[in-house]
Amino acid sequence: MRLRLPEERPTEPPTGYKIAHPVLSQDGTRAGFTGVSLGGALPYGVVDEARCVYGRRHRAPHRRCDCGFHCVHESAVAEAMLCTAEHRAAVLLEVLVLGAYIRFERGFRYARQRVRSADVGPCGCGAVAAALADAGWGRPGWRALTAACAGCVRGRTSLSLASFARLAGEGLRVRAAGGPVAGVEGPGGTAAGLGVAELVAEAALLQARLDWFQSQLGQLHDRGTQE
Repeated sequence: MRLRLPEERPTEPPTGYKIAHPVLSQDGTRAGFTGVSLGGALPYGVVDEARCVYGRRHRAPHRRCDCGFHCVHESAVAEAMLCTAEHRAAVLLEVLVLGAYIRFERGFRYARQRVRSADVGPCGCGAVAAALADAGWGRPGWRALTAACAGCVRGRTSLSLASFARLAGEGLRVRAAGGPVAGVEGPGGTAAGLGVAELVAEAALLQARLDWFQSQLGQLHDRGTQE
């Protein structure tokens, strides 16, 4: 006799929480996330479908496999994982659990998801993040990004939080700890126009880049006069 799991038919998609690293495609046209454990080799979009990480042809989540997206029920549990050294650069995601799922004591393993929001921690220097900048590692075709303030971006490939939200699409909201929400959903699921706080952040990021380029030009000029 085979025991069957009890079926749930919720009226609204369950909400879950997870941590992930924001990523930017090599050509700079797409933004998404990559997991911190089992599915880390498969970057995903804001709305995406899970695939078996072992390359098997069954649909995720399969009862006899570990495949599928994973999340926990409580945000505090996901936030606690950000305390470990290897996960300090990750961001906190709030997701909607879509499609088939398997419920566990602490979370879900499921087929599809929509990332509703991403909370970005502070820059490595401790300041409020103004951008997501090249973290120095990645996956094939994808650059991993990490939180950076305007002063620490320098010449690295980077996106402001609002630009990342717009590029990721699907109404994603991105918020820096202690800062405003970027990418509030507008008509048709696209990012709405930038507010004053977001424009100020964009201007600060552009000014920081300009200051860095001017300092580099100054160094080149000094070398030229010495020669």
